[in-house]
Amino acid sequence: MTVSIGSHVIGGGRPAYVIAEIGLNHNGDVEIAKRLIDVAANAGANAVKFQKRTPEIATPEHMRDVQRETPWGTMSYLDYRRRVEFGRDEYIEVGDYATMRGLDWFASPWDVPSVEFLEELNVVAHKVASASLTDTELLEALRETGKPIILSTGMSTMDQIDRAMDVLNTDRVILMHATSTYPMEPDEANIRMISTLRDRFAGVPIGYSGHERGLQISLAAVALGAVAVERHITLDRTMWGSDHAASLEPGGLEHLVRDIRIIETALGDGVKRVFPGEQAPMAKLRRVGA
Repeated sequence: MTVSIGSHVIGGGRPAYVIAEIGLNHNGDVEIAKRLIDVAANAGANAVKFQKRTPEIATPEHMRDVQRETPWGTMSYLDYRRRVEFGRDEYIEVGDYATMRGLDWFASPWDVPSVEFLEELNVVAHKVASASLTDTELLEALRETGKPIILSTGMSTMDQIDRAMDVLNTDRVILMHATSTYPMEPDEANIRMISTLRDRFAGVPIGYSGHERGLQISLAAVALGAVAVERHITLDRTMWGSDHAASLEPGGLEHLVRDIRIIETALGDGVKRVFPGEQAPMAKLRRVGA
């Protein structure tokens, strides 16, 4: 089974769909968001993804009044969430810029009003963050859009994943194996789950959303059959913010896309043949013919 997002077909032996997750790494600044869109486009990614929240709804009650040190001074966690959230005008500006750079763009809505907000902007797909996998009300709202849905599975049990898939009840889902540790250590990657999910949800395209340092695990995921790869990106891992440390800098994303394409070429079709490049060594080295 394949799923189409924008002009891209995902699954069915097509090239892996590379999503550059900007998330909140723009730190509330449209110009930083545009620079990150440039990073994604220049590296050859297929899409950029943001996060959209209604802070008053999406911020857990016990976190709202927690004080946080920010570049804009000490403020409550709720006020910080308000500070870094893009509104309609900012999203129109960054969305148009992404489109101009040839990228699909969409976001992870964290509440039902955010689904409605993104639908008004006519995004090509929706992403469900791992933290939202158990939010039935959100999943139902996303199902009603009829848009393709990318579902991350971090911090979730198999039973919870089963229930989420039952709620979505659509053939336009891409399921992403993920571990929601920031940054993630290799012993928590468990990328054999790509095969487990593919066997359990026959026909559903399976991808990988990574929060590790470096590239090796994401590249191994492609070798194991991941049809989409999502990684956070940043201009600089030392920037202020919770996701920068687990993000790829511009050179890292460029190398990731390059190496994914090399691996896809190298995987071949599994049919044994004698390649043209082997003819000369065979003539030189093989003493006994067939």
